[in-house]
Amino acid sequence: MTPNINISPRLIVPDPDRASAFYQDALGAEQVFRAPLSDDGRPTVVDHRLGGVSLRVSPAVAAWGWLAPSDLGGSAVLLEIEVDDPDAVGERMVAHGAEVVVPIENRPYGKRSGRIRDPFGHLWIITGELR
Repeated sequence: MTPNINISPRLIVPDPDRASAFYQDALGAEQVFRAPLSDDGRPTVVDHRLGGVSLRVSPAVAAWGWLAPSDLGGSAVLLEIEVDDPDAVGERMVAHGAEVVVPIENRPYGKRSGRIRDPFGHLWIITGELR
């Protein structure tokens, strides 16, 4: 029997409030929880609902081992989201400061997808049905 497990990605970023605003504006995430401010004025976690999953952002704190992609020289993880309109989501992300790494196009494996780097260095695969 498989235990009931939920996985909630927590993205480490320099500025959780700025990241929260980006994910709300670009992806339609809904902020559902914001922890009280830490000593440096940043929230320790901001929780969002994105579709049926939780997406959290927290500040980079080297003493805790919480490092942002800029601290690591790049992102060690790819976040993949499947959406109805990958082109529109990619365009919204870029309009809010993200950059295209691989253009969103029809792919030979039967999906329309591409890669976007958000303003905080995290890499996203945006995918959906062929058009």
